[in-house]
Amino acid sequence: MMQRPATPTSIRLRLAVTPRNIVLIGMPGSGKSTVGRPLANQLGYAFLDTDHVIEAGEDKPLGDVLAGSGIDGFIDLESRYICGLHCERTVISTGGSVVYCDAAMRNLKELGAVVFLDVPLEVLEARLADLAGRGVVIAPGQSIAELERERRPYYEHYADFVVACSDEPAAEVARRTAVLWGR
Repeated sequence: MMQRPATPTSIRLRLAVTPRNIVLIGMPGSGKSTVGRPLANQLGYAFLDTDHVIEAGEDKPLGDVLAGSGIDGFIDLESRYICGLHCERTVISTGGSVVYCDAAMRNLKELGAVVFLDVPLEVLEARLADLAGRGVVIAPGQSIAELERERRPYYEHYADFVVACSDEPAAEVARRTAVLWGR
């Protein structure tokens, strides 16, 4: 069931305290890792990239993990790693496919506030020239536009906040995100 957008009053109440963690979700190429680092610095938080957690745990690049596991196997593996996360005062950058697993998203929502970095399709297409090298979970023959249409409802459903982004510098997106918590 989709959540209704918060009213301005409820946003003010929800933003009175910085969450114990901030979770960034969005399409591949939306800047989750690139924005996450300066956001963590601004908030005085640690930074964690879940793609790197998977790579370290599997001892191989994400693209190789995906190629060896297949889409369904990768989503299951990603979910196991996400469900095992326990952290405090951390900005967590997730893989774009994390929204396919409800258990993983429930754990992330328990850990903190979920922020959807909403980037226009044209910007995503320009950034995602090398899908295979990035380890993107995408069906054979599926376009970036089709993938974005498929995932958008999930991102919107799980997001506590949406930050509209374009092609501005990561530091600017981080600043606008930190402002959500009065920073």
